Amino acid sequence: MRRVAFMLGLVASCGCGFALNPGLDISQYAHTAWTVRDGFSLGNIYAIAQTPDGYLWLGTEFGLFRFDGVRSIQWQPPAGQHLPDKNINSLLVTRDGTLWIGTFAGLVTWNGGKLTQRPEQELAKQFVASLFEDSEGTVWAGTLATSGRLCAIRGGSTQCYGEDGAFGIAVWALYEERSGNLWAAAQSGLWRMRPGPPKQYPTPTELIGLSKADNERLLVAVHGGELLQLASDKLELYPIRGAIHSNELLRGRAVDSNRVLRDRDGGLWIGTVERGLIHIHQGRTDVFTRSDGLSGDVILSLFEDREGTVWVASTGGLDRFRELPVSTVSVRQGLSSDATQSVLAAADGSIWVGAHEGLTRWKNGQATIFRKASGLPDDAPESLFQDDRGRIWVSTRHGLAYFKDGRFVAGSAVRGEVHFMTGDKAGNLWLSEHQSLLHLRDGLVVEQIPWSKLGRRQTAEFVLSGGEPGGVWLGFWVEGGVSYFKDGQFRASYTAADGLGKGGVPDLQLDPDGALWAATQDGGLSRIKDGRIATLTSRNGLPCDAIHWSIEDDDHSFWLYTSCGLMRIARSELDAWIANPKRTVETAVWDAADGVRLRSSAASAYGPRVAKSPDGKLWFVTGEGVQVVDPHHLAFNKLPPPVHIERIVADDKPYDLRPGMRLPANVRNLRIDYTALSLVAPEKIHLKYKLEGQNRNWHEVINERHATYTNLSPRNYRFRVIASNNNGVWNETGDALEFSIAPAYYQTTWFYTSCVAVVLAMVWMAYQFRVRQLQRQYNMRVEERVEERTRIARELHDTLLQTVQGFMLRLQAVNEMMPPGAVKNEHEQTLEIGDRAIAEGRKTVQDLRSAFTTSDLVEAVRAVGDELASRDAAAFRVVVEGPVRDLNPIVRDEVYSIAREGLRNAFTHACAAHIDAEITFDERVVRLRIRDDGKGIAPAVAEQGRAGHYGVAGMQERARRIGAKLAILSGAGTGTEIDLTVAGSIAYAKPRGGRFRFSQLRNLMR
Repeated sequence: MRRVAFMLGLVASCGCGFALNPGLDISQYAHTAWTVRDGFSLGNIYAIAQTPDGYLWLGTEFGLFRFDGVRSIQWQPPAGQHLPDKNINSLLVTRDGTLWIGTFAGLVTWNGGKLTQRPEQELAKQFVASLFEDSEGTVWAGTLATSGRLCAIRGGSTQCYGEDGAFGIAVWALYEERSGNLWAAAQSGLWRMRPGPPKQYPTPTELIGLSKADNERLLVAVHGGELLQLASDKLELYPIRGAIHSNELLRGRAVDSNRVLRDRDGGLWIGTVERGLIHIHQGRTDVFTRSDGLSGDVILSLFEDREGTVWVASTGGLDRFRELPVSTVSVRQGLSSDATQSVLAAADGSIWVGAHEGLTRWKNGQATIFRKASGLPDDAPESLFQDDRGRIWVSTRHGLAYFKDGRFVAGSAVRGEVHFMTGDKAGNLWLSEHQSLLHLRDGLVVEQIPWSKLGRRQTAEFVLSGGEPGGVWLGFWVEGGVSYFKDGQFRASYTAADGLGKGGVPDLQLDPDGALWAATQDGGLSRIKDGRIATLTSRNGLPCDAIHWSIEDDDHSFWLYTSCGLMRIARSELDAWIANPKRTVETAVWDAADGVRLRSSAASAYGPRVAKSPDGKLWFVTGEGVQVVDPHHLAFNKLPPPVHIERIVADDKPYDLRPGMRLPANVRNLRIDYTALSLVAPEKIHLKYKLEGQNRNWHEVINERHATYTNLSPRNYRFRVIASNNNGVWNETGDALEFSIAPAYYQTTWFYTSCVAVVLAMVWMAYQFRVRQLQRQYNMRVEERVEERTRIARELHDTLLQTVQGFMLRLQAVNEMMPPGAVKNEHEQTLEIGDRAIAEGRKTVQDLRSAFTTSDLVEAVRAVGDELASRDAAAFRVVVEGPVRDLNPIVRDEVYSIAREGLRNAFTHACAAHIDAEITFDERVVRLRIRDDGKGIAPAVAEQGRAGHYGVAGMQERARRIGAKLAILSGAGTGTEIDLTVAGSIAYAKPRGGRFRFSQLRNLMR
């Protein structure tokens, strides 16, 4: 057996943010490296600092870079300002947030808006080797020159030391003790600058760094050599034990110090000249080099950020070390092999791990490996078990053994592959062997039951004591299912058909209330109680359904190892689900980013695969070492990440950020770069953003640092972004940027107004064109009607009237030749009728040639009525209401024609005593009413007229032609009333020189 010194630590409780557990080896931290091979080509990084806004600043040989954990961007001063030199050697962030930048050729400060060249002449064009702020706010700057200086800068005054060359060529580091003593590490040795006058502690070799030892003494790093500590005002060796041989003390080049850092939890980090990284805690030394994954073995700078993450810069790149919630124990920490098979937490607090190269026990900080020489049947232990007597049982392919008095004693001669062991208080030991189920008592096999006899073609993957003597629960892998075995037979069996989760059963756990929990490979976690099964699956909120094992912690929460990570379910959530199996449970999940090794199936064919130690820590095998989680001390980052909008790029052109900024018109592609500064695990940062004025809802992304928009409309916008850190702590305020996009000329209000005006003008022009077109058509129609009436009048005069006139002349000649008498008298009466017919014909011709001798409708109606009344006994009058107005000629002619026809009918047929014509001129209508008190007419005649007569029909046609309404009201002995109504919009329309509406013209054109 061999012993390896081992101090096992787990996750420490945190304050504000994460802090590295100093008890862990470097290899147990989460490590990320940015190297030239990864495209991280910043050159040598000489200095690292962090400003209050969360950015990490990297001082390199190629300039100053700003790093957010994902992207490194070279910082450029504002226009007109510049750094003294591109080589940055030292950086300091003072309490007021100012960044001091020491270059190879001078010192400047940056306060977030202005780059200031320091006025100190003593530092002008000097290589600034070191920067430090003391408790009083004084900034100390050490230089590298022929005679290195140390200058104290406070307010507007500067005091420098070393003009006489006392420091040698450089002052490389400064440190202030709690007592107020200020120390400087120089080429010439150690100097106490305060209190009192400067005092030198000479050293044979140049000093490169300062810190404090575990005992609060001053710790001094010798360049390329060992560490010294100040004791009783003298420098003496600080003991560093070897990483492999702990009894050996390292000195000189074996330490090879170049930089030194004491982290907030007491871990000491030594960056070496060419030997990588050394980590020391409580006397235990760990080394991490390029062969372990470090970016390079030449360490240039060390830094711890506000979240407790340690940053290491080497000539090969940049490294980050952070603590993981789940740590890994491997060969580096003392395991016999990383190919682990089983883990057991013994009652005495020791942890046992079975692996291919032996059995490892951790106890009291020491790791001990047991092999065949220690009594084991062979060097490859498989299953483990501790019985009620406290004995540790180990199964191997060559037999069983138990631990007694520091050695293993051979037990039963059971040979073969034993997957699982369990026992009860009665001393029974049950083994799931490859071919059969074995029952042992006092180390002897008392019962061997082949699986085939039990109706199974396979071994049980898991064996669990049933709580009562002689009874065990069995979980099967290939065929799945759970069975309870007692007294030589299965007493109960459950399969997927009964509601058990699908797939193999790699783990079983019993609750104090007797409920059995079965982890299934494809169907979630099943609970069996009183013969009833309820299964918790992804439908209830589990991230996945492949469960490798389950275990209850000291707070009664359930932990599940699944294919998608390590999961915790609070007991209250579990009890609520038990009461309502349809309920969704809340879970906390740790995945690969948290250090969990993910496995698609159970990591081992042997058990136990998980164990809980007396201190509450959970240990589980993954096939690659053992992983540990402490439910009582889970690292939790309470710091919400600062959020910054960094840049806005419109059509590939970047713009300086300023409130209310205005982008040019016609922006097609817009990209807004932003970041969230939690450097613990940037890959797990969740961000939400939205563009107010464009988006209503938040858009959530993971570790994405820009938002893209296309074809945004010209208006005012407000871009907002918030973020959460790796533990889900949100910065709800985030950052915001208000900006606007200018409209193109064709997107402006005046342009839209002009377009509307142009369209309205075009519509108006089209309207006017159409009106004039209708006016021309109307005038043409009027002229056509006048011409047609003239033609008819001419034809009547030249043909019919001439013929009748000639006929009448011949009748007159005949009358002259007739003798007096009754016949001649009748003949003369006929001649008189003919004369009247000729007169009426001439009147008709005259009416056709000119309907009016005046444009006044009233006068025209009065004239025709007076003429008719002169030949009749009826009294006639005209009544006018409203001021007389000129009518549209066509409307006037048609109204006159209807009035003339109505008056003729009244005078000719009504036998009336009084006949009235009433004309009303209203703004909305023109109304004509002809009333008589004669004998009246039949209703049928009023509607359709007499057969063979067309007076009524003609009046109706004329009324329809001008869009008027005509009504004839009459009854026997009650007289007759003709009522004609014409809309004012039609009656008053003017054909020439006036403005028409479409409806007016369209009515007149019908």
